[in-house]
Amino acid sequence: MKKFRIKLNSANDVEEFVKIASGFDFDIDLVSGTVYLDAKSLLGVLSMGLKRELNVITMVEDQQFASAIKKFSVA
Repeated sequence: MKKFRIKLNSANDVEEFVKIASGFDFDIDLVSGTVYLDAKSLLGVLSMGLKRELNVITMVEDQQFASAIKKFSVA
């Protein structure tokens, strides 16, 4: 399992993140508190709200994915 912390600050960020996630063949989940959802769902990701720190969880360690979402990373 691989976990990343991200922050999406605008609807454009959400759209870009979902597009990136949708380009990978493995499951990608977003987690906020007790809420888990599919990171490939535009409406689902928008429903999580903007400007919040979220956890991205994958069962696959993929360096290409990690690089693609790096711009959204939170230290």
